[in-house]
Amino acid sequence: MELYSGYINKLVDELAGLPGIGGKSAQRLAFHIINLPEERVARLASAMTAAKANVRYCKCCYTLTDNELCPICSDDTRDKKTIMVVENVRDLAAYEKTGKYRGVYHVLHGAISPMIGIGPSDIKIKELVERCGGDVDEVILATNSSIEGETTAMYISKLIKPLGVKVTRIASGVPVGGDLEYIDEVTLSRALDGRTEI
Repeated sequence: MELYSGYINKLVDELAGLPGIGGKSAQRLAFHIINLPEERVARLASAMTAAKANVRYCKCCYTLTDNELCPICSDDTRDKKTIMVVENVRDLAAYEKTGKYRGVYHVLHGAISPMIGIGPSDIKIKELVERCGGDVDEVILATNSSIEGETTAMYISKLIKPLGVKVTRIASGVPVGGDLEYIDEVTLSRALDGRTEI
């Protein structure tokens, strides 16, 4: 027997399909949304559809933006000769929170993982190599300390080193198997400061 009407169940099911949202959280969010004033619900729905329609990849670093270039790539005070390579947009946000890194980024949108069928052509490696053909001094590999992250870092290193670009890897301090988005700013800062050439 269902406890709620079809509309409530549909809303709970849609919310439960979001990452990190279980059944109870979905139920709590559904009831919260239902109890909001109608104009707040309309603003929420409008913000979601507008973001889906207008957000795209930055043409330089491949983070998400609603402009041609993201705010970091269009910032003239950033060091464009230093590129930090991260697996996803959440990792970029984690490093930006430290306030210590003044270079630019390159978002891969994944890591090499033959076990689940993700190869080098499935992520933004080719685009990174093209960027390194320009005026780049250093590429900092800040992929996760997982097997996939390490594999991706080694693969990228072998492609970029022959171009005469210095390739470094973030230092330990980031736990093996840990995701960057969940690590505190102090640990991330130490990992950046202690990076080593590979």
